[in-house]
Amino acid sequence: MNSTAPGKLVIGRVKFFRRHRGEVNFSAFSPDGQTLLTASEDGCVYGWKTQSGNLLWRLGGHTGPVKFCRFSPDGRLFASTSYDCTIRLWDAAEAKCLQVLKGHQRSVETVSFSPDSKQLASGGWDKRVMLWEVQSGQVLRHLAGHRDSIQSSDFAPSSDYLATGSWDSTIRIWDLRAGTPAIFHQELEGHSGNVSCLSYSTSGLLASGSWDKTIHIWKPLTRSLLVQLKGHATWVKSIAFSPDGMQLASAGYSPMIKVWDCNTGKCIETLKGALDVAHACTFTPDGKLLLVSGAVD
Repeated sequence: MNSTAPGKLVIGRVKFFRRHRGEVNFSAFSPDGQTLLTASEDGCVYGWKTQSGNLLWRLGGHTGPVKFCRFSPDGRLFASTSYDCTIRLWDAAEAKCLQVLKGHQRSVETVSFSPDSKQLASGGWDKRVMLWEVQSGQVLRHLAGHRDSIQSSDFAPSSDYLATGSWDSTIRIWDLRAGTPAIFHQELEGHSGNVSCLSYSTSGLLASGSWDKTIHIWKPLTRSLLVQLKGHATWVKSIAFSPDGMQLASAGYSPMIKVWDCNTGKCIETLKGALDVAHACTFTPDGKLLLVSGAVD
């Protein structure tokens, strides 16, 4: 899917990454856009050369489906989470597992690196949010307060705050500033279903997608709901801001991908690719391509 002009996306030359042995639950680009990471239901993490589509590696180790994956902002590491209750930290250059982080009691659904790549936040079905030191693999803090499973997370661009989304239909913003304990800062309410995905823009806006089929764009520090996006016929599975923050892509649990103008709240395009179900969407770091991953019968 190629970006041909500002505000206009069309399906052009489609490249397939076909060697997964199960549905693709999530995907992430390296900061330089050269490597694509995919998390599969088959229990493996895959790495691909973005331009050629060649498979670089297929990494085992998890003993359950891989639910989520993400590169560190400095590009040196990536993390994967699994139904097996663990998080694995990998060396991106050597595709080697460095640490297995244990502490969650049920499936780990989300992981996020801080912008300086020094901390990692994770959340899952045990209702826990855990903050880890990347270098040592030690738990720094437990963030308690959600009343149900944690499904999504993202750090603010400044590293001062962490947002988490839950099956309790709320978003919690945690204050992580140095010299203070990690405290519950505020709660954003408005969704009527599981907050399944979160994404901060580079300017500090926060987008949330939910099982209630809507997307909210917030100014989180003032608790202001700027716009509500409606149009998906099914629950919103994944959202991603374009690098300039002007557009937002969203994947519902369907073949449809929508692209929104963040200023007007209008749907710019509705794209239907070759997937039966779209699980995740993400822009390349240069904003020129939009990647969609999911399942094909």
